[in-house]
Amino acid sequence: MEYIPAKTIVTKTKNSSWFGIDYNMNIYKGCCHGCIYCDSRSDCYRISDFDRVRAKENALTVIRDDLRRKVKKGVVGTGAMSDPYNPFEKELNLTRHSLELIDAFGFGAAIATKSPLLFRDVDILESIQDHSPVLCKITVTTIDDQLAGKIEPGTARSSKRLELISDLRDRGIFAGILLMPVLPFLEDNKDNILGIVKAAHEAGARFIYGAFGMTLRDSQREWYFQKLEELFPGQNLPAQYAKAYKNRYECHSPHWKNLWKCFGEACEKYGILYQMKDIICAYKRGYEQNRQLSLFDF
Repeated sequence: MEYIPAKTIVTKTKNSSWFGIDYNMNIYKGCCHGCIYCDSRSDCYRISDFDRVRAKENALTVIRDDLRRKVKKGVVGTGAMSDPYNPFEKELNLTRHSLELIDAFGFGAAIATKSPLLFRDVDILESIQDHSPVLCKITVTTIDDQLAGKIEPGTARSSKRLELISDLRDRGIFAGILLMPVLPFLEDNKDNILGIVKAAHEAGARFIYGAFGMTLRDSQREWYFQKLEELFPGQNLPAQYAKAYKNRYECHSPHWKNLWKCFGEACEKYGILYQMKDIICAYKRGYEQNRQLSLFDF
């Protein structure tokens, strides 16, 4: 493992409306899941050799000092730029120990991952949940394990991630699905979307937050088109993207309106939350008074 210097790791978010997260925490840089659609590969993030995982030097000391300096408690999110449960985490335990620090300093936690390794740390999540909100967001973009193996080759198949949600729900952890990106011409069909909603219901997911489309820019676009040619030969997918979106950053599914309608109806049928404000309200319910009191604890 290569270690890279970091002066700070827990930083204030620019947009707390994203799942009500107050702080971001990225312990690792780069990711080895190999997801062909990952926007973090874009030039603007300046992550060279993105598919190689590196860890922040003295990460736990830096995180401890960052949390100690915060005068306002809140929810610390992780997983925005690099999955906190990459294969190296199994031995390094940096994410696990960072959650212990979050617990010790009285903060909440919001985790985004594709890895069942998250369940290893359920004991700490339960401890955090005693005093602060906990949210687990598990990415599932296709109900087809074979397709998931092509577009997300380095991580667990969708069925295993759904099992993770079920296991978390059994332990009382607020968990659900990030249904994004939904790749145009590959995943943006009614059978896939409704299949995910039904499987989410069966797994006991509390929410699904969906976005029917993807983002593409600069070097990531080139990488994605190359992978489409390799993985889906003869389907001429890059040409379809070029015709539909040209050089646009936001690439909404041509069917997004119809998909959103049937998605919303299915979520309503199963009692699954799918609007951001409702998800935030639900996982933070019962903690707001504690958060107000914490302002006077420093």
